Amino acid sequence: MTEVPASPSPLPLQGVRVLDVSQVMAGPFCSMLLGDMGADVIKIEPPDGGDQTRRAMGFKLKGNDSLGFFNLNRNKRSLALNLKGKAAREVFYKLVETSDILIENYRPGVTKRLGIDYDTLSKINPKLIYASISGFGQTGPWSQRPGFDLIAQAMAGVMSITGHPNGPPTKAGVPVSDIGCALFAVYGILSAFIGRQTTGRGQYVDASLFEAAIAFSIWDISEYWGTGRVPTPLGTANRFSAPYQAVKAKDDFFVMGANSNKLFQTLCDTLHRPDLAKDERYATISGRLANRIVLIEELEKIFAGRTAEEWIEVLLGVGIPAGPILNYAQALASDHAKAREAVMEFDHPVEGRVKSIGFPVKLSETKQKVLRHPPLLGEHNDEILAELGIDETTREKLRAEGAAP
Repeated sequence: MTEVPASPSPLPLQGVRVLDVSQVMAGPFCSMLLGDMGADVIKIEPPDGGDQTRRAMGFKLKGNDSLGFFNLNRNKRSLALNLKGKAAREVFYKLVETSDILIENYRPGVTKRLGIDYDTLSKINPKLIYASISGFGQTGPWSQRPGFDLIAQAMAGVMSITGHPNGPPTKAGVPVSDIGCALFAVYGILSAFIGRQTTGRGQYVDASLFEAAIAFSIWDISEYWGTGRVPTPLGTANRFSAPYQAVKAKDDFFVMGANSNKLFQTLCDTLHRPDLAKDERYATISGRLANRIVLIEELEKIFAGRTAEEWIEVLLGVGIPAGPILNYAQALASDHAKAREAVMEFDHPVEGRVKSIGFPVKLSETKQKVLRHPPLLGEHNDEILAELGIDETTREKLRAEGAAP
């Protein structure tokens, strides 16, 4: 077995086994988060190419795997199995016997045809927590639709409020449906895992990109239910607060938020414009929202007198939240990103030293590490098969079905 460096203190999920039968983003990100917390994540991949993101998502270096794959699959082992084959399924069933969690993202119905659905596997291991990630969930008239982040954003309403007024349809710049679904799946999985300590039984977790996108739409849906008006795009502005958006200074845009009566009064005092605070159009939060456009126009006349950097320093100095609009090169190179270890590096057998996105959550007693590099396809076949006690006859059958040697 490959030796894994020990963490100074046992990670919270050490000893928990996860089967990752998913590809692309939501499922792999979900299982990676569990692996980062110490779980033994075994990534089950089709032998012919493996996870789609190995060869897709561009940005390859020397080997066959993409940087996108790297940032979704650290702290996992790879087992290449053709789950359509009988011998592979029998090996998979043996893994299920010793596993705590399974994550899959096939279209609803496919796992049943493969014989790896929850009903089948829960009979093998009643303690198994089985999470299905899909575009629209396992039930409902849209359940059979293919689910991508773009489609979920469009059909959940997110695209209808993204972008600028009267502009073309715009999606959120990052995959909020995919990543949001992964996070909600982790929440469901760990809740079920904790509940299992009392009941002794696992359960089924049904997570969808569609519902994740809706769950993020709190302000917009609240506006719709509260007013009856269908929300529309506001650019960088906020539905319930003003001024709270990007504004233009002498040289560039910056963001600021004086979104309470106290902060707005401070802003007016700082700008030497007490008349704005006394203007009945801006005296209340609702008034500032109703007259946001003319208020921003008035503020930008003042902001035009200094650079964005100067205004940020002034506003922060009086306690008004403000900041620059950074691109990724600037954000990742910032002193704060370095202090928070937003970028880390690991050793890879093909690529050498590789950069990776850092751990987004820090624990005080157990520091996460990249204990395993993103695995090569089928890298751990021999290791895992040996753990299961699979004999050479079965291995020959697996190779005949296309499993990696």
